[in-house]
Amino acid sequence: MVFATLVGVAVGRYPALRMNRATIAFVGAVMLLLGGVVHRGDAWRLIDWDTIALLFAMMVINANFRISGFFHLVGAWVARHAATPRRLLALIIFSGGLLSALFLNDTIVLMFTPLVLDMTLALGCNPVPYLIGLVCAANIGSVATITGNPQNMIVGVASGIPFARFTASLAPAAIAGLGVAWLVIVMLHRREFAPGRFPSEFRMPERQYRPLLRKSLLAAGAMLVAFLAGAPISVSALGAAAVLLVTRRLKPARVFREIDWSLLVFFASLFVVTGSLQVVGLSDRMFAVARPWVEGRLPAFCAVAVVLSNVVSNVPAVMLFRPIIPGLPDPESAWLALAASTTLAGNLTLLGSVANLIVAEIARARGVHLGFVAYLRAGAPITLATLAIAILWLALA
Repeated sequence: MVFATLVGVAVGRYPALRMNRATIAFVGAVMLLLGGVVHRGDAWRLIDWDTIALLFAMMVINANFRISGFFHLVGAWVARHAATPRRLLALIIFSGGLLSALFLNDTIVLMFTPLVLDMTLALGCNPVPYLIGLVCAANIGSVATITGNPQNMIVGVASGIPFARFTASLAPAAIAGLGVAWLVIVMLHRREFAPGRFPSEFRMPERQYRPLLRKSLLAAGAMLVAFLAGAPISVSALGAAAVLLVTRRLKPARVFREIDWSLLVFFASLFVVTGSLQVVGLSDRMFAVARPWVEGRLPAFCAVAVVLSNVVSNVPAVMLFRPIIPGLPDPESAWLALAASTTLAGNLTLLGSVANLIVAEIARARGVHLGFVAYLRAGAPITLATLAIAILWLALA
């Protein structure tokens, strides 16, 4: 049942059944309970509630930023300062990467993909290289912080690495990776990014709700200060979310409609499914087989993480590594390498991460085709180069 669930999660569906990753993971967890493989008390213990709380809190904070018009404000700023195709790509990459480090990368691509499509189509540009730049930047930028993506949240909570040390360890590699993404895309699309200026200055409407925007910025700022001061990450995020839910203007139902409840179900269920391997002793046997690789050199460890991420997806890969890493000679380095490699592995193919699929689906709905091969041409070299940078940086740190 465990492996059938992981296969379903990796593929995203079962033939002839209308099930997504969340329902597959949930049904798998319930079947393990009903079959007696995992007892009810063990199931509750296996769920990392700090990670669930952190993910929920970040969703509440992101929802408030969305409703306040913050992301439209950033999009308008990018449009106002993009005088050339190369500069537009650079602004999309670096703003997308920076915001993905502060918020969930999936949120950033969900909000920015329509804005990028609006800008590029209005300017007569080919949207595809800019969309590739956005999604690669969202994945790369999210490497830098614990709150950047779901797998980093698992790593941050499980490892106990302070927010400031995590960011100091991985942010330089993320910044260099954004530069690599820009360079690769410009080289692959020389005609699109030939020197020249846009014929006219493009403007986007700025839709913002100022009182909520100010409140969201203050709450997020206080949360980041708490993170840097060493306060518990999940509690600090929940505090910021609670402050934002104390309001006279915004109905809570509107915020809760923005929450991705299926993702929370997916995480809780997957904790039970992957944790069951430890309950029945399979994780020890898997570790015995993988020991020569995961205890070897850093490149070998990262290669295993990259392959596993592309086989079962990055979040399940991190969960499978979770019981193994504390027993390694240098757990902190292994946690950081796991966060970097499983995240950067998502840029390899169009199916590599949820963020990639979000961009492709939104583009398709607007009549823009982001194909597998077109993405792979840029995604493969960007993935290899950014992984090399991250491994080298962690080895030298």
